[in-house]
Amino acid sequence: MVTPIPHPIPYQGSKRGLAPTILAMMPRGPWRLVEPFAGSAAISLAAAHQRKASSFWLNDAHAPLFALWNMILDEPQSLARKYGRLWREQTGRERPYFDMVRARFNRDQRPADFLYLLARCVKAAVRYNAAGEFNNTPDNRRRGARPDTMRTRILAASALLGGRTTTTCQDYRAVLDSCCDKDLVYLDPPYQGVSRQKDNRYAPRIVHDEFCECLGELNRRKVMYIVSYDGRTGEKRFGESLPASLGLRHLEICAGRSTQATLLGRKRLTYESLYLSGRLTTALRRSAAGNPTRRSRIA
Repeated sequence: MVTPIPHPIPYQGSKRGLAPTILAMMPRGPWRLVEPFAGSAAISLAAAHQRKASSFWLNDAHAPLFALWNMILDEPQSLARKYGRLWREQTGRERPYFDMVRARFNRDQRPADFLYLLARCVKAAVRYNAAGEFNNTPDNRRRGARPDTMRTRILAASALLGGRTTTTCQDYRAVLDSCCDKDLVYLDPPYQGVSRQKDNRYAPRIVHDEFCECLGELNRRKVMYIVSYDGRTGEKRFGESLPASLGLRHLEICAGRSTQATLLGRKRLTYESLYLSGRLTTALRRSAAGNPTRRSRIA
């Protein structure tokens, strides 16, 4: 039986569904996999599961998420117990209990409270008001993952990444400045369609030109990287493409039907853009030299 990849953090925008395709673009080797925008760390978990990397660096500018990852890695049993207590205590008073936990999280920033809120809130989406308070509402159709299920996910994720993972909470540019040619970097920045508008998510605004400059610097230092960067639904495109001057290979990954289009009675597929650095593309072509199946995928 194949052991499933554990995903303890439910998170809007997680790449867990696209992970197999993204991992196919990663050469196997003794790399350190770096995620400057880690989120739920779906790619690192999948890479650890498939032994695609030897160590990991998870970074996210969102402090509560950073604290939650630290507890998953260092205190998994304690986190599982606290989540289980929260889940059981909500029985029969789900909505007022959610509101109580949300108010406490906004005051104390407890990792277990944050995990409970993500498991219960609408679309597992992080939303904050102008005062910096988490303000998403509960999805009243579900109560969140059961304690035994969440415990299994937490312990398995800790086993996969524990002891070989660095966690930080800083600007992505500081992370990229510390990367070297022994690293493989996976970047999944906030969508331009979000970061250019007034938005109540925690995600900081990523300036397109500054981001491109950082990628150019990675090229100069010969750091391999993959970028997930916006995409399209039907003929409608979102955000600017990365410039040709970076010498990147551009692929499109089918992410399934557009939820918004489905609600409007339309059947449109969403495609996400994936960019591979020049050095990575070269490495993949070399590793595929004697493998016809893999060669046809990379060519």
